[in-house]
Amino acid sequence: MELRQLQYLVAAVEEGGFTRAAARVHVAQPAVSQQIAQLEKELGERLFDRSERRVRLTPAGEAFLPHARAALEAVGAGRDAVTSLRGELAGRLVIGTIPWPPEWLLERLGRFGSRHPRVSLVLRTGDPRALAADVAAGALDAALIGLASGRLPEGPGGQRLPASLASYSVPGEPLGVALAPGHPLLTQDDQAKDDLAQDDLAVGEVALARLRDEAIVTLGEGSGLRTVVESACAEAGFAPRIRVETDDLTLMSDLVAHGLGVAVLPLPAVPRVRRDLVIVGLREPVLHRAMALVWHRRAVSVPGRAFLDLAGAHETEPGA
Repeated sequence: MELRQLQYLVAAVEEGGFTRAAARVHVAQPAVSQQIAQLEKELGERLFDRSERRVRLTPAGEAFLPHARAALEAVGAGRDAVTSLRGELAGRLVIGTIPWPPEWLLERLGRFGSRHPRVSLVLRTGDPRALAADVAAGALDAALIGLASGRLPEGPGGQRLPASLASYSVPGEPLGVALAPGHPLLTQDDQAKDDLAQDDLAVGEVALARLRDEAIVTLGEGSGLRTVVESACAEAGFAPRIRVETDDLTLMSDLVAHGLGVAVLPLPAVPRVRRDLVIVGLREPVLHRAMALVWHRRAVSVPGRAFLDLAGAHETEPGA
C-alpha cells in the first residue's frame, strides 16, 4: 500500500470522480484509476461503484475512507513536526466550521495566518455531526460546531459528542428574524410597534410568539439552528409553520428577500450577506446559537495545537 494510493482515493471521493481527482493531484487520469485498482486488489474489495456516471463508494470504501484520511493526516503531522524543529511552523491547518462562521473564529484565523505565514489554511463547512466525525477520524484539526449541553443537534434528544473529542464553548451569537422590507411584522398594530424597541444589531425586537402564523424559511431537520428554533417554539406553545427548507444559509436569506417567508438567523452574520434585509431581534425568549470548538484529545497536528493555543481553547465542561 502506497501513500499516493491513499491520496488518489481521498481526492476521488472529494472531487466526485477520477478525472477531477487527477487534475487535483496533477497526474493523468489513467494513473489515478490504475493506482486505485491496485489498492482494491491489495484489499480484496472494490472501493468504488463505477456503474454510474459519478463514482460512489461501496460499503468497503466507506469503511476504509476514514482510515485513509487518518493515515494521510498522520504523515502530514509528522512532516510538520520535523519542520517545526527548525523553529518555523509550516504545513497545513484544516478547520471545519458550521456555515456563516462567527467573528470569533474569523478573527482567530486571521491572527493565526499573520503569525504563521507558511501554514496553509483549509476551511471546510458541514453539519455538526459530519464535522465531529471528521475530527474524530483525523481529517480535521478542529471544528467549530453547533453544540449545546455537550450534545450534537441531530437525532431524538441530540447525540453525545464522541468520547475521543474535547470541546471548548465559545461565545454564542444572538439570533434574530430576517424580514423583507415592508413585511407586516414591521407595520402591525401599535402593540407591535411598541415591541420594536431599538437594538444595536437590529432595528428592534419582537417576541417569538409573533412568528406563530408566519411562513418560515429554515435549514433542514437536524441542523443546530433549526433545533434551537423548534425547541423555543415548542416551549412557547406552537410549532413553526415551515414553508421552505434548504441546506444553505445564504440561500435562506435570498428566499426571505424574495418574500417566501421569514428566517431566524445569526444577527451579526446577516448584513455580511444581504444588506437589503431588515433584521429584528428576538425576545421572550432571547435565543443564541450555541457553539463549541472541538478537537481530538490525543491526535492533534502541530499547526492544530498552535491554533488551539492561539485561540485560548481549553477543555470545558459541556454547556459551560
